[in-house]
Amino acid sequence: MSARRWFVLNFVLLIPAIAALGAQTPPPAHCVPQDAVICVQLSRPQVLLDLLAGKEMADAITSLPLYRQQLSNPKFGEFVNVVKYLEATLGTDWRTGLARLTGGGVTVAICPQNTIVAIVDAQDESMLAQLHEIFLNFARGEAEKQGQPERVASKEYRGVTAWTFGGQEAHAIVGKRLLFANRSEGLKAVLDLQAQEGKSLADTAAFQAAMRASRSNAPATAFVNIKPLMGLPKIGRILESPRKNPLAALAFAGIAESLRSSNWLRLDLDIQDKTLAVRALTDGKSAGVESPMAFAQPQKSSDGAWPNISVPRRIAALSLYRDLHGFYAAKDTLFPERTSGLIFFENMMGIFFTGRDLTSEVLAETEPEIRIVVAEQQYDPAVGTPLVRIPAFAVVLRLTHPDHFGKVVEEAWQKAVGLINFTRGQQALPGLIIDRPIHGGTSFTVAAFSTTDVVDKTKLEQRFNYRPALAMVGEYLILSSTDGLARDLIDATTRLSTQAATPMARTHSVLEIDGVQAASILQANREALVQGDMVKKGKSRSEAEAGIDLFVTLVKFVDRVKLSLGTHDDLMQIRLETKLNLPQR
Repeated sequence: MSARRWFVLNFVLLIPAIAALGAQTPPPAHCVPQDAVICVQLSRPQVLLDLLAGKEMADAITSLPLYRQQLSNPKFGEFVNVVKYLEATLGTDWRTGLARLTGGGVTVAICPQNTIVAIVDAQDESMLAQLHEIFLNFARGEAEKQGQPERVASKEYRGVTAWTFGGQEAHAIVGKRLLFANRSEGLKAVLDLQAQEGKSLADTAAFQAAMRASRSNAPATAFVNIKPLMGLPKIGRILESPRKNPLAALAFAGIAESLRSSNWLRLDLDIQDKTLAVRALTDGKSAGVESPMAFAQPQKSSDGAWPNISVPRRIAALSLYRDLHGFYAAKDTLFPERTSGLIFFENMMGIFFTGRDLTSEVLAETEPEIRIVVAEQQYDPAVGTPLVRIPAFAVVLRLTHPDHFGKVVEEAWQKAVGLINFTRGQQALPGLIIDRPIHGGTSFTVAAFSTTDVVDKTKLEQRFNYRPALAMVGEYLILSSTDGLARDLIDATTRLSTQAATPMARTHSVLEIDGVQAASILQANREALVQGDMVKKGKSRSEAEAGIDLFVTLVKFVDRVKLSLGTHDDLMQIRLETKLNLPQR
């Protein structure tokens, strides 16, 4: 027989064996029950392990006071001893062992009736079997100590040996694959699909559409079946809130209504240079041209939210694309039930803007861009420092006719300050004093409380955190809670006119948080936070201090967070980026 005929004959004879092998190990998603509500797939766990179990992360964790406290905990010592025993028995360190046990991928799904299933594909079949034998011996020894040896049992199902170590969970090993479920019914369903009997999650139209929505090669992907979640009361209440709250509807730009009409949600997690990026896509659509989403949708494909403004000591910044004029013009359709808050807002605006029509004469003067900045304050020693330090915050709008409407806003602002002073005067409280300083060639208005009669200026009342200011820089209107931030924004908006910035296409919301600066303001208010935990939560001082210090340390581990919302191929897209700031030893 020729070599060619011999090869063809052997290949034909091997086809059934190859098919049988493929039937034994279908892709993980084909082994997940089709009614799964959430399914998380880690196709490349090593990428996550390199970050979460790497040296830098280990150094960061071991530097925490909480970790050092755990070293003297007997239970923690037992855990460390178990890890060392496993390393010695398996002949490897725990990082390498974890990589070999999960290297083929990990899939976890949540199904109805509180059923959780997991599928782990190992790279090392012998290590998986050896680890199972170790835990089997542990479980048998523990069950015998408790006088319940029957709690560890095995049973054959579809030619596979299924085990339980506690009477409730069930698991089985098929080659390199570990199948687990918190209920025996869940494991049976997975084994049925492993044998290619029945319909799986991968066969559903929603899952297939979600997987087609992106060609991402992310190491981790999650699928959420939206429809079953809509029936949960808590989620229903959350999604119903924007229908009654105009401010929430404007801020969240139709996210709730989009989720209500969605069939699925897909999330992709990627990791690059200590930056975790999560992208969410959903097929939900806005309700129409008079929905909240319509007034956040850029009219042109090149339009969108502008880059956030940078200022010294910035904690957070938010940039929004919002058609305030169109949104308010459609308020009667969007919110047919007029709330007391909306009525109060309209009455106050009527007073401040001298009866001008809020739709056509006020909001029509604003361009569809809103930028908000939050920054830590620097207090003038001559003025004093409040006991509780509240960050400064400001909103920056761009006006259509700044020369004319800027003076209208100035008049409205001074009326608002006058109303505050009148109300405080009725209560025999000191009022705000208006001044007109100049910064960078720009004259602006500020109102502040005087500390002339205050003896101890190191522990001022909270009201001294506020020195409301208004400034006009070209076409930009600045409304700030303090004159310090107003000065920084005068500098920033002056630079904007010389920069060649462009809007972020098809992105209507961008939020950025600076972790180190956020930790700084928390540290500045440490004593107030500790006192709050002691009073509200009944903790001792040492417990409160430990909790606050741990929280501040964890915040320091985050360098930057960026959240952006927009559209991608007519799908709603949410992208969250978190850059870690791991300390160096």
